[in-house]
Amino acid sequence: MTRLVEVRTRVLKQNDTVARRLRSRFEDAGVSVASLVSSPGAGKTALLERTLTELIGDFRVAALVGDLATDNDAKRLARSGAPIRQITTGTVCHLEAAMIEEAIADWLLEELDFLFIENVGNLVCPATFDLGEARRVVLCAATEGEDKPLKYPTIFNTADAAVITKIDLAQAVEFDAAAMHRNIQAVRPGMTVLEVSTKTGQHFSDWLQWLTSQAAEH
Repeated sequence: MTRLVEVRTRVLKQNDTVARRLRSRFEDAGVSVASLVSSPGAGKTALLERTLTELIGDFRVAALVGDLATDNDAKRLARSGAPIRQITTGTVCHLEAAMIEEAIADWLLEELDFLFIENVGNLVCPATFDLGEARRVVLCAATEGEDKPLKYPTIFNTADAAVITKIDLAQAVEFDAAAMHRNIQAVRPGMTVLEVSTKTGQHFSDWLQWLTSQAAEH
């Protein structure tokens, strides 16, 4: 057990070193970087595809997408017209800073306003790994129930905002939005919480406004 702890500590230290290097590079380039984390099926890719499509007329946007296997999500996001790069992690259940650094090695970040990072579908491991992002957003779908924040508090504590997706299905699945908000605030008091439907566009402008305001602040 001691050996395992030592190895994990070393891995995280190395990751943090690369993440600091990335953050400095992002800041120097003036690009606003946001990472998206969620459990599988919460609607990250759908949200990101619409986000890229909505922003690309006014901003220079790009995205990195992480998956254990296949480039299906990357192909889907490419429909937005934005530059997309796939990171296939194999057996690794999260993205790491070194993966991001390698993926953007030949990108001219100065030519971007926004860079989005879609992490592997997982609410556990990504909480530990800094990717150099300016903002981390955790997604949870109305169809997943109201107790996600209580089950996975670490990811909510390391995120800057929470987005409740698939809100158009709330009534059908008897989703208790008030309970979800209470649970999020119990774990992370004062956290920004947005409710959106990518399918219908409900409150999607609130999400875009939050992104652009954060970029302006950054």
